[in-house]
Amino acid sequence: MIGIESRPFGALVRGSLVCAAALLIFLPADAALAKKKQKPAPVVEAQRRPSTNFCSDSADLQEQGCLFGARDDQFTARTICLNLSNAAERAACVADAAEAASEARLLCDEQSDAREDLCARIGEARYEPDFDPVNYDDPRSPTNPNPYAPIAVGNHWSVSNGGTETDEIEVLDQVKLIDGVQCIVVSDVASDGGIPIEVTADWFAQRKNGDVVYCGENTAEYETFPGDAPLVPELTSIDGSFKAGRDGAKPGLLFPGTPRVGATSRQEWAPGDAEDAATVLSTSYSFGHDATLDQLVPAALAQLLCSAGDCVVTAEFSPLSPSGLEHKYYARGIGFFLATKPGRGSVEQLVGCNFDARCASLPQP
Repeated sequence: MIGIESRPFGALVRGSLVCAAALLIFLPADAALAKKKQKPAPVVEAQRRPSTNFCSDSADLQEQGCLFGARDDQFTARTICLNLSNAAERAACVADAAEAASEARLLCDEQSDAREDLCARIGEARYEPDFDPVNYDDPRSPTNPNPYAPIAVGNHWSVSNGGTETDEIEVLDQVKLIDGVQCIVVSDVASDGGIPIEVTADWFAQRKNGDVVYCGENTAEYETFPGDAPLVPELTSIDGSFKAGRDGAKPGLLFPGTPRVGATSRQEWAPGDAEDAATVLSTSYSFGHDATLDQLVPAALAQLLCSAGDCVVTAEFSPLSPSGLEHKYYARGIGFFLATKPGRGSVEQLVGCNFDARCASLPQP
């Protein structure tokens, strides 16, 4: 292959013109986005003016990366379209690619807005969570265990959506050492009709102040396809996997040692892959006193676990899925027992556990 330095100047000019024309062909104007205020092109980091808005600046950079990713996906889709010999199929493919690119760019904008909203809640400081091993216990023998996130070895939770989907969660007698911090391994297997659809190993650490910290997860999604014999789940995605210290990822706060109403924190941070966050809505929940928080809550379950008026409710969300808000409910001594999605009307509730006397009395959906 001839190096670019040895190519005739005329060839370089012709190549540039062809590339420019290709861009005009492959990137049609998007009417929906044209109406939105255009943001300036990204500035090289060395040329940026000093700023203390690190959170918002990070959101801006992520939006630029998202838009470039949408463009790359469109080029890939158009490549696939180009290799379809049937003209009608090719035209439909091109139209689908254009629509998908438009939706992707709109999602980039929505994600950016969600990140800006999160910045307004947590502040503009750089995200630098404490992950100094000196501030952490061995999670198998913590000095200040968190009653709302009991991660003792052997603890098991069974969760159901009231239909065919179940979730089996168990704290294993295994430790993952991450940057000198001991993280307990928690197995989480989601199934549909008894067939695994998502298998995850979560890694949780225990701060000496009672905080339970999310160190990362190794997750895999599976699908089954009609006609396969035998019907064996096929790995389709590992999206969402992250590990503190790998590729810039950082740990998050799964559950605070001292929850405070209104406090918002990142639960995980691997830009573009894992960006969950949570806001504490109540630290004194009991059924029948707040119509908003009672929405979709099974009364018998809440009355069993929250009669003392000390349940904690959080709003959990991710800028990666701006419309995916859910409420999660935690009981002292039990931990997580309910997740509701008010916008969708869905409920996932605890139906079994093995470490508390109340486990035997859990109502079924």
